[in-house]
Amino acid sequence: MHKELRVAAYAVCVRDGQVLLARWVNRRDGRKRWTLPGGGMEHGEDPYDTVIREVDEETGYTVTPLALLGVDSLLRQYPRRLGGTADFHGLRIVYEGRITGGELRSETGGSTDLAAWHPLEEVTALDRVELVDVGLALWRDRPADGRAPLPREMNSP
Repeated sequence: MHKELRVAAYAVCVRDGQVLLARWVNRRDGRKRWTLPGGGMEHGEDPYDTVIREVDEETGYTVTPLALLGVDSLLRQYPRRLGGTADFHGLRIVYEGRITGGELRSETGGSTDLAAWHPLEEVTALDRVELVDVGLALWRDRPADGRAPLPREMNSP
């Protein structure tokens, strides 16, 4: 089984009772679900810089990471394109972010196709990945150990 490790950084940006989300497009099945803005680290990149770059790419906003909320770890297996199975381990570093500039726009040619603000009370009605719930729980509860407090489903980003 092929082992894969992906380290990514995401931002929970809450303003005026709304959370900023990006709509992720699953390349395998075309399904679209809301996620936190963020994404994979490049080799040699600091996670702090990753979240700033990714929020800009996916939403058009400049973000200032205010606090490290926690690190989420997930394991799952999935079929690889050329056969076999991948044993995937994702580490997701979650920051609280404050929007400090830029203008809302959607990403083109990336892994997301839309960025939007959503009222916090309406998030549970959205078709979303579990990272949204994990990030909001970290933002709300701020566990001292930084460990995600929710049981998680096995899906991506």
